[in-house]
Amino acid sequence: MDKINNSAKFEALLFVAGEEGLSLTELSSISNLSLSACQEQISKLNEDYATDKNSAFTIIQTAGRFRLSTKEDLGDLLKTYAKSTINQSLSRSAQDVLAIIAYKQPITRLEIDNYRSVSSSGVLTTLRSLGLIDVVGQLDAPGRPSLYATTDFFLDYLGINTLEDLPAVDEIELQSQNDNVESSLFGNLD
Repeated sequence: MDKINNSAKFEALLFVAGEEGLSLTELSSISNLSLSACQEQISKLNEDYATDKNSAFTIIQTAGRFRLSTKEDLGDLLKTYAKSTINQSLSRSAQDVLAIIAYKQPITRLEIDNYRSVSSSGVLTTLRSLGLIDVVGQLDAPGRPSLYATTDFFLDYLGINTLEDLPAVDEIELQSQNDNVESSLFGNLD
């Protein structure tokens, strides 16, 4: 990993961290660079992104955490994509995460990751962009992790009035070992 330049390291770390982002302290700890070197690296990356017309990225800072994001002028394009028929079905991962949130909300990303045994950061970003989930608060714990819950649009999407209208997990019959609760609930967005 020593031969990889710091820009690539930071870009990879911020990409994997997703919407949770990373604090300067976390970046410093992971990269073995000083806090000021990390801040300089973030500034350098943002300058590179700003001057590169072929790059869609920028780094934003909110609540002391840095996140890789798309440039603001691509917002309309991304909104169009989110509403397009190309993006009208949920992936298996999105179905899994949405079902976990629906039945366990409010819930943190770490709790979701523990259920799935894989990172859910990218899926959470997708579900938020579709308006199916949102951040409803923060857990009173170190790091103040975000709490996720379903939205009113989620209820509209399923055609139900309240979460109590969701079938009880023990009432859902699985037709084969490969079937799961999520696919029986969430199919397509059509």
